[in-house]
Amino acid sequence: MIKHELILEGLDCANCSAKIEDKVSKLEDVFSASMNFSTKTLIIEGNKEEAMDKILKDSIDIINRLEPDVIVKQKENDLGKNKNMIIMLEGLNCANCATKIEVEVNKLEEVKEAGLDFVSKRLIIKVDNNLNKNNVFSKVQSIVNKLEPDVEVKLKSNNLINNKQKGITGDNQHEHKHENNEIKESIIKLILGVGFFIIPLIFKFSPKIELGLFVISYVLVGGEIVLRAVKNIARGQVFDENFLMTIATLGAFAIRQYPEAVAVMIFYQVGELFQDIAVNKSRKSISDLMDIRPDTANVKRGEEFISVSPYEVLIGEIIMIKPGEKLPLDGVIIEGNSMVDTSALTGEAVPRTVRNGDEVLAGFINKNGLLYVKVKKEFGESTLSKILDLVQNAGAKKAPTEKFITKFARYYTPVVVISAVILAVVPPLIIEGYTFTDWIYRALVFLVVSCPCALVVSIPLGFFGGIGSASKNGILIKGGNYLEALNRLETIVFDKTGTLTKGVFEVTNIYAKEGFTKERLIEYAAYVEAFSTHPIATSIVEYFDEEIDKSRLKDYEEISGYGIKALVDKKSVLAGNKKLMDMNNIKVEEVSTIGTVVYLSIDGVYAGHIDISDEIKEDSREAIIGLKASGIKNILMLTGDNKVVADKVGTKIGVDKVYSELLPQNKVEILEGLQEGKLRKGKVAFVGDGINDAPVLARADIGIAMGGVGSDAAIEAADVVIMTDEPSKIILAIKIAKKTNKVVWQNIIFALSVKLVILILGAMGIASMWEAVFGDVGVALIAVLNSMRVLRVKN
Repeated sequence: MIKHELILEGLDCANCSAKIEDKVSKLEDVFSASMNFSTKTLIIEGNKEEAMDKILKDSIDIINRLEPDVIVKQKENDLGKNKNMIIMLEGLNCANCATKIEVEVNKLEEVKEAGLDFVSKRLIIKVDNNLNKNNVFSKVQSIVNKLEPDVEVKLKSNNLINNKQKGITGDNQHEHKHENNEIKESIIKLILGVGFFIIPLIFKFSPKIELGLFVISYVLVGGEIVLRAVKNIARGQVFDENFLMTIATLGAFAIRQYPEAVAVMIFYQVGELFQDIAVNKSRKSISDLMDIRPDTANVKRGEEFISVSPYEVLIGEIIMIKPGEKLPLDGVIIEGNSMVDTSALTGEAVPRTVRNGDEVLAGFINKNGLLYVKVKKEFGESTLSKILDLVQNAGAKKAPTEKFITKFARYYTPVVVISAVILAVVPPLIIEGYTFTDWIYRALVFLVVSCPCALVVSIPLGFFGGIGSASKNGILIKGGNYLEALNRLETIVFDKTGTLTKGVFEVTNIYAKEGFTKERLIEYAAYVEAFSTHPIATSIVEYFDEEIDKSRLKDYEEISGYGIKALVDKKSVLAGNKKLMDMNNIKVEEVSTIGTVVYLSIDGVYAGHIDISDEIKEDSREAIIGLKASGIKNILMLTGDNKVVADKVGTKIGVDKVYSELLPQNKVEILEGLQEGKLRKGKVAFVGDGINDAPVLARADIGIAMGGVGSDAAIEAADVVIMTDEPSKIILAIKIAKKTNKVVWQNIIFALSVKLVILILGAMGIASMWEAVFGDVGVALIAVLNSMRVLRVKN
């Protein structure tokens, strides 16, 4: 699947954003199109790489046709992996000189390929790696200065270092300032318009002068709306808020309701102003949650440390993190120790101690010590980068409620407008004594109430706020669809190891049968487990604590769900669970312990067993109690451990049912059985560690991965990722989901109820256009403010 994102700067009409999404999604070769009005981002997915250029061109044409004032920018994703440089040559007017520049740049040793688009004045360069970018930019600057000294050279990139050196702010900062300037301009026009409106109400003038003052006030306050409406009509876009307000207020002028026409436009603009401020504040609240991207990295180049963009740091390089700085990349500490604040990624309030050899992640904040870190991943591949991408794109996976409202909005406005036309024309024609003036006024009330912005703005904002609130608490939810699904959770299935238990194993007892010694038993066990990456195997090897001579090991075979078979010093050794012994007809003494038991046989003879403890997490029982209190009907535990161990753990933490001695495929079968038996709208969630449980996570209605920090597999496989090892965080995820659902339905019921009441009162001649404007803008403002409450959900 090929994905591209377009940023629509200046998009302020929620209804228009829904139209853009609808039309783009219908383009040929588009698999899906999703418009996130909160972030002004259009996410387009297609199946064919070769078709994407045409799709993007057609999408931009649709945006330009529907919203010509919007500036469309393509978002540059994964700059860490993108080896292209885009250099803008502002002021380049000579096509011949452009060709010369292109030829000279192509001669540079670091450049694989360069092409200059004279029309757009963009020089696109492919380089070997990010390290070359600054060097290439300097050389290109020299070439351009020599051939065209008046041309200004700018690097078009999300590279924060270069932008800051040139005094250029990032896109988000620029857009935020642009929006603030627009709001200031709107306030000035509004104040002037209100002044001209009040003068004829206070002082007595001739009818012509009064009309003139009202017209001046109307032009100041509503001129831009009328102009937009005219442009939209010329493009065939009729049913939008600009057209509706224009017709309604001009209609009021036509029936000589001058003060009311202007007052309604003023009230509408005041409401729009407050709505814009509220939406911008909500956007800023959400973007602040994601403001964890580090700006710079102090990387060792030669004998000194220099400040560069995190995108330019390569795997294996050494970076220095001073106290108070954010860690810019994932890596391993090679020198130093400190306390780090991990709250931005995990939601944990208590700082964590880190020292030499510990892994650290981009986004952690170094509190006190000086740290030197060896980089393990490019920034584009870091956990932080994936988290940011996940949260920012979560709006693409829309909840069923969002999809319903988008569809509803497409039909609601035309139906109400047609009703308004019927209301204006039919009663005066068929009922004697009814005047057109009265019924046209009633129809104008319908027109003002017919815009669905209250729903189209507030509902996606509610879901986006819920996802942002969860992220702030260390819970990543991949989309509004999963957030809504959490409301309908009926059954939760837990894996045991690493989910309800710590997954940190230690050898606690070695029992050797007669004829064998403990030393010999642990030695054979360590050799058999030497190639395995399973935590149990690792604990045995660490306990043995001697160098493994792998030349003594032959015919190694790992039997999934059972254990390991191998030849050690030409002796056949089996190490695993009781099922492995049974499969090989070896009689063993079944052991009852809360930990895990590894049975061993040597040359077909039972040699003994090793007990390995795995502690239950401190909050596992608390999590089960809290989930039951949240209304979860069934809580189950699945494990490959023997029945005795599994039942003891299950009883201790309080799950309803335990399935033990399972192979990986058995877990999938049990989950599928649970899904068949659930209620029609009920959901089944599986909670696992995200590494060994990928098939079950993928099969569940909601896959929840525990301990996602540093685990790429968890982030990829699951629908919800708990960034800490706390099962109790699932309770908070459900709480946020329920709060979001409650707020969304409050908005739906409130908006539709108010609009319906005003429509009925308007048809009866009781409601005026003042009430109608409240039904449009006032309701939208209240709904947006209500949506912002979701951001404040806490544990």
